[in-house]
Amino acid sequence: MKYGFILMGEPNEVVELAQEAEQAGWDGVFLPDNWMTAWILLTAIATCTKRIALGTMLTPLPEQPPWYIAAQTATLDQLSNGRVILTAGLGVLELDKFGMQDNKVRAQRLDEALELINIWWQGEPSQTLTYEGRHYHLQEMQASVDWRTQRPVQTPRIPIWVIGGVKQSQLRRAARWDGAVINGKPDEIGKRKTAIEELREGLPLRDIIVEGETPPNDPERAGSIVRPFAEAGATWWLESMWEWEGISRAYDIRTRVRSGPPRY
Repeated sequence: MKYGFILMGEPNEVVELAQEAEQAGWDGVFLPDNWMTAWILLTAIATCTKRIALGTMLTPLPEQPPWYIAAQTATLDQLSNGRVILTAGLGVLELDKFGMQDNKVRAQRLDEALELINIWWQGEPSQTLTYEGRHYHLQEMQASVDWRTQRPVQTPRIPIWVIGGVKQSQLRRAARWDGAVINGKPDEIGKRKTAIEELREGLPLRDIIVEGETPPNDPERAGSIVRPFAEAGATWWLESMWEWEGISRAYDIRTRVRSGPPRY
């Protein structure tokens, strides 16, 4: 199992915490991406780290231009020598700032955007990109710079993680891509993993991702929390301390980062 940490806070603080996370043995850092700022912060982190994976948790793709995400992630993947992970979802419905309160429409936009991004990443220097969907339309688009700068290091693509929820549409989406973020108890993790792999005709899913919180100074307790998820098939544990505000909470998060990932 690999271990990531979802980081929040002021930009300089996040970059410092990411460096400390790498030093403490964490395998990845993941940032919320509500306003398209995560890739800027992840780029800063990439320049001062060498090993740690860099991702979002999560990018609300229906609200963001997919070609922007495709170019940003590919550039960062080159800069970081292949350390990027894209986690994409519908996002949280807050204000109707994009006029997309209909979850069916948001889901359609998500699926089309993922397809478009995957095509973009695999483009050749002389290739023109065309895409005709219900919500996105590109006709004979060609990058104004060498297309090689728009392609990621990782092959066949940057790993794409999506939500592996209870709906059949969510399971089908997870079966199409590389990783499923699943919330629930270990037995639920196992059930959905099986359901997704059945849709993949028995082909194992690359990653099963779970979120949770473990104590910083009790390795035995931390291990007991993580172990059942690993046994159920989870490949990533993301330490998620979502309640950020307050001096004491900021101290707790820094302490948890420094104490390193749980082990079992």
